[in-house]
Amino acid sequence: MEIFVARQPIFDRRQKVYAYELLYRAGKENYNPVTNGDLATSEVIVNSFLDLGLDKLTRRKRAFINFSNQLLNNKTALLLPKELIAVEVTREIESDQETIEACKELKKKGYMMVLDDYNHDAENKRIVDIADFIKVDYQETGTAEREKIVNYFKGSKKKLIAEKVENVKDYGDAMANGYDFFQGYFFCEPTVVAGREIPGAKLQNLRLLQEIYKPEMDFDQIEALIKQDPSLSYKLLRFINSVAFPLRFPIRSIRQAIALLGQKEMIKWSSLVALRGVGYDKPDELIVTAVARAKFCESMAKATDLQDRSADLFLTGMFSLLDTFLDQPMENVLAELPLADEIKSALSGEPGPFRDILDLVLLYEKGNWEKAFTIASEKYGLDEVEMMSYYLESLELADMVWK
Repeated sequence: MEIFVARQPIFDRRQKVYAYELLYRAGKENYNPVTNGDLATSEVIVNSFLDLGLDKLTRRKRAFINFSNQLLNNKTALLLPKELIAVEVTREIESDQETIEACKELKKKGYMMVLDDYNHDAENKRIVDIADFIKVDYQETGTAEREKIVNYFKGSKKKLIAEKVENVKDYGDAMANGYDFFQGYFFCEPTVVAGREIPGAKLQNLRLLQEIYKPEMDFDQIEALIKQDPSLSYKLLRFINSVAFPLRFPIRSIRQAIALLGQKEMIKWSSLVALRGVGYDKPDELIVTAVARAKFCESMAKATDLQDRSADLFLTGMFSLLDTFLDQPMENVLAELPLADEIKSALSGEPGPFRDILDLVLLYEKGNWEKAFTIASEKYGLDEVEMMSYYLESLELADMVWK
């Protein structure tokens, strides 16, 4: 039996990633391990997480993991390091005395406890007393209820997490109400302000992106752009002199570095570095997500009949968040870049082979297992294990690039 994992970031009030919730599915038939504890056995969960490597899955952040009654009663959580996980339970287990005792034992031994889907009208408060974190579903609770919950826990040591925060409006509301942490993909949504100009620092990186995607790459112009930015020059020379390139002598010239990389690798390196420059004022996770999407799209291309377009699929994934990076409508951003028509169409939301791959990656990213695996199997002949391996590779690249 295998385990399939995705992750969702949990941010603090500075928009820094505090933890990731691991969304998982244990086995090919088990689409909801939290409600089907008979299939999500202790051995599978523990061995799989340890084999995959929690540090790889969470960038060395804490992992919030859902535990069913069976997993709690089997003391599965005790097999995982308390420094790396938080045990997440739902209020439905409150009527089970055996499970309550298991939670108390975990708390006593130093494990962080999380109560999911908190409802202020819940009758039984025993899990509330144990919990370190209280999660409030922003899609299921109204404004008055959210404020009531904040007021109720004010002055306590419990931390409140606003979950399913999927847009900037919800994030602003949760911030104003005093929530401590925020979970969801709100950070992927652009905040578009009419007439806003792109700041100079971002413009410099955008110009580099424009230059490298011209049909005929002008190496003189690329060299000039890189030399104008000491940070870019330093990064390129550090990269070309790294262990990735076992050269017999150090490279000290920007032109030499560009020549040694070649056009294909120069495009990839410039894209990654320029994206970081474009996103200097954005949450770190936005860059991590963009790079992970890029690698995931590239891997999917290589596994399908689009392998000769893998470089273009890489860019499709990477640029899927450019509107958010630049706070501009996507159509305005695309007008500035000489990208292939298929990339532009996919990023504009138009149907086509590139958009199909991007949509599949987004489904997996959010843990929409059944739909993602059905499409992967029926459309591309891929199984769940292959998809999982591509996802882990994408996380590995994203982590490496961000370091």
